[in-house]
Amino acid sequence: MTGQPAPDFTMDCDDGKVCLADYRGKALVLYFYPKDDTSGCTSEAKAFRDAIDAYRAAGVEILGVSKDSAASHAKFRAKHELPFRLGSDPDGAVCEAYGVWKKKSMYGREYMGIERSTFLIDRDGVLRTEWRKVKVTGHADAVLAAAKAL
Repeated sequence: MTGQPAPDFTMDCDDGKVCLADYRGKALVLYFYPKDDTSGCTSEAKAFRDAIDAYRAAGVEILGVSKDSAASHAKFRAKHELPFRLGSDPDGAVCEAYGVWKKKSMYGREYMGIERSTFLIDRDGVLRTEWRKVKVTGHADAVLAAAKAL
């Protein structure tokens, strides 16, 4: 997918609708995470939150996506003072478009879930970099470095 136009999307979020076109003219960090208010997802969101000034200085916006409801996102954003939007993808269409809906395994049990992934989309809507199976520690800094290099 890198070097190709990013898959288009429209989703609900806690303050209305969000679509890829909303970010034209700015770079976008589109990150997918499994679930609001779980430890890894909270750590990841807070890392992006803590670096938001540097992202915005570089002309980069952030959008998180999970299958949680817009109401769940609103609570998650308020609780952790997240300064970016969270898209709700309950039917998994956006997850499928970006190839993050994967078979996972925990304690010998297989199930389908979101693979923690991040996509850097340039000002023209082209996917420039992707990170799969993200480890949270240091990730927001690595994404920021790539965004600054656009």
